[in-house]
Parts: sequence; C-alpha cells; structure tokens
Amino acid sequence: MTSIKNLLGKEVEIEISGKTFFKGLLIDMGLDIIVLFNGEQYLYIPLMHLHNLSERTIKPNEENTEKPTMKMPFQNEQETISYRKILNNAKGQFLEIFVTGNRSIHGYITSVLNDYIVFYSPVYKTIFVSMQHLKWLIPYSTALTPYTLSNSVLPVVPSSIPLARSFEEQLKKYEGQLLVFDLGDNPDKVGLVKGISNNIVTLTTAGGQTIFWKLMHLKTVHIP
Repeated sequence: MTSIKNLLGKEVEIEISGKTFFKGLLIDMGLDIIVLFNGEQYLYIPLMHLHNLSERTIKPNEENTEKPTMKMPFQNEQETISYRKILNNAKGQFLEIFVTGNRSIHGYITSVLNDYIVFYSPVYKTIFVSMQHLKWLIPYSTALTPYTLSNSVLPVVPSSIPLARSFEEQLKKYEGQLLVFDLGDNPDKVGLVKGISNNIVTLTTAGGQTIFWKLMHLKTVHIP
C-alpha cells in the first residue's frame, strides 16, 4: 500500500473539513499532523481534519510551487513532528489560526493544556480554543506582527488566568458569566452560562431563551 510519506517533497492537493482545499508541497508529516508549503507560507494541518490527499497534476498553464528558502519554524528538522509538539514550540510566536466560520484569528498561543489551547488575540483578547477544532495554523514572518501593531501594544506575555487541564473544567470557572462561543457567529452562542455538566452547556441568550449546547461541538470561547 502506498503511504502518504511517499509524497513528501511532491506537489499535492488536499481537502480538509469545511470543504476547504489547499495545494502545495508536502514538506513534512507526523502521526497526527502534516506540513504544507504553498509557495509563501507553511501550513500546519492536524490530520484529524484531513479528508483526502493526492498527488497534484501540474497543468500546462500552471507553475510548480516554489520550494521554501526559509527554515521551517517550530521544529528541529531531524525530529519527528506531532500536533502537540508543534503547538508547544509555537508558543509566543505570532500565528494565524483557523477554527470556525470564515474568519482567521491572529495572535499567539500562551498555553497548551490537555485538550485546548489558550490564544491571545488583539481583537478578541484571551480565547480558549478546543484542540480538536483547530483546522490549521500559519506562522507569521518574523518581520511581521498582527495588524502591524507594535510590541508595546501587543506584548508577548503569558496569560495570568488560572487554568484547568481540560476545556470543560476551564469553562466551569465561568458559570454565571457572559461568554461568547465560536466568535459569536451565531447569536444563540452568546449568553449567560447557567451551568456546565456532562459535556452540556446551559446558556441563556439575550432574549432570555435557554439553549443547551453540546460542548464537544463548541470550538472557541472568550469573555466579551
């Protein structure tokens, strides 16, 4: 049986969750993550979101993807990569991550816990992101910062928020508070958390309606 590893260094096309398609050079892979170079950026894509991958056929009017000239971030080229190792190595470095809807989030990882990461964004401030829903991350060029903000405006400092090991236990700390789930892409995901138990979030919306959300399907949360 042909292994995906046989395509390392070759042009590939991939489809991931959300009917999203990428093409470029397959640069590296581990047991649970692949690295794609699209000619300009490295994309780190957890394999849990991979739907299919195939070698790309270059058409006569298309050009090959240029090979990277910069060193791969986040990793020693001699070691085997993993999703968790990449997240830990990326802490404190500016990133673009994609989780939900049609919006990327820009900022940096401050902590990596059992099943979620803590991400600081200049727009949303501190966000808790479920690791199972992070579809890809892209490292910034070392010369850039999100929105070209200065380091005095966007300091790279760890979050001082007390952190639980699991996503569910962390959210229980905010029972009785107003939270925004999934960047507020749905008004029914913004409201007062009445309780969290057995992977169910009980949320009261602005209109006073009580909605029960399955926690495993909620991707991000932040305090407005």
